[in-house]
Amino acid sequence: MAQYSGLKQSPEAAYSTEEGRCCVSTEQNHQEPDPQDPGSEDAAESRPETEQSDAQSATGEVEQLTTDLANAKDQVLRTHAEMQNLRRRMERDVENAHKYALEKFVGELLPVVDNLERSIQAMADVDGDFKAVSDGIELTLKSFQDVLARFKVEAVDPGGEAFNPDLHQAMSMLEVPDAKPNTVIDVFQKGYTLNGRLIRPAMVVVAKSVANKGSEP
Repeated sequence: MAQYSGLKQSPEAAYSTEEGRCCVSTEQNHQEPDPQDPGSEDAAESRPETEQSDAQSATGEVEQLTTDLANAKDQVLRTHAEMQNLRRRMERDVENAHKYALEKFVGELLPVVDNLERSIQAMADVDGDFKAVSDGIELTLKSFQDVLARFKVEAVDPGGEAFNPDLHQAMSMLEVPDAKPNTVIDVFQKGYTLNGRLIRPAMVVVAKSVANKGSEP
């Protein structure tokens, strides 16, 4: 009978061998990553870079939001200032409208006042019945002047005063030895102001310096 070259394993030995192989295979499947593996090092190094990038991105967003908030506050302040200026301007316009609403009407009345004053001057030396007329005109003029004063209308009568180009209109200049140069020596027509605003300048004659004449030979 032929002899077997190898020994025949018992069932128990075969089972032990298979169990050992399974254990080895399982251990190999669950083996920890090798620290020496370059791929593992790259993954570990990339995590801090990603975290740093996320932190920088968040910081940039915070800075942008801070800038946007500052710009919004500045815009609110500017808008508030513009609204305040607009409100003050509107109040000033309304005030001026009330103060100077009568400007045109007063301008139409001034020639009437001028005519009354001229009539009184023309009748200065009359007597009898004409004197009564003159007195009546004076009373009428006084009534007009009282009404004008009540509405803040004031006369500009600069006789003897220094010439003021803001209030006076020079009609002519004359050499007057006894008068200071640039002094009003005659008033053709009174000026008037309404609440301090000039509505008609005074028409005046202004003194000028006397020219130096050479000595007679």
